[in-house]
Amino acid sequence: MSDLQQLYQTIILDHAKAKHGSSVEPLVPLDSSAAARVAESHQVNTSCGDEVTMRVTLGAVGTEQRVEELVWRGEGCSISVASASVLTDTLRGLRVMEARSLLETFRDMLRSRGKIEPDEEVLGDAAAFAGVSRYPARVKCAMLPWVAFEAALAEAESRP
Repeated sequence: MSDLQQLYQTIILDHAKAKHGSSVEPLVPLDSSAAARVAESHQVNTSCGDEVTMRVTLGAVGTEQRVEELVWRGEGCSISVASASVLTDTLRGLRVMEARSLLETFRDMLRSRGKIEPDEEVLGDAAAFAGVSRYPARVKCAMLPWVAFEAALAEAESRP
C-alpha cells in the first residue's frame, strides 16, 4: 500500500471514529413553524443497510444562500459514517453553488473507477475516498450521505 493510500485510509478511519456533525440524540422532528430554510432527507443503502438522515440549514449572506448548518444521524460501515463526517466538515459554510460543485466533483471521482485523480486542494479530506471508486459496492456507502445532502438541499431551497 502506498503512503498516499495509507494516509487516505487513516483519514477515513479517523472520521469514522470522530463523526463530525453527528447528533448523538435523535434529530428533533422539524417543526413547520421553524426556519423556512431547514430540510432533511433520510436515505438507506438497501444493499447493506447503511442509513443516514442529513439535516441542512440554509442562511442568507446578502443575496446568496449558504450552507449554514449540517447535522446528521446514521448507522453504517466506516465508509458511510466517515463520508458523512467529511461532508459536514467540507460543505458547512459554503455558498450553495460551491457545495453543489463539490458534490458533483465528489460524485465524478467515485464514478471514475479510480481513473480520476482527486484534487486535494478542491476536495480536502473527501479526496480520501478516491480508492473507494474501485469498489462499486462501496461507492454507494460513500455516496449515501452526499445523496441525502443533495435531497435535503433541494428541499430547503424550494421553501419560501
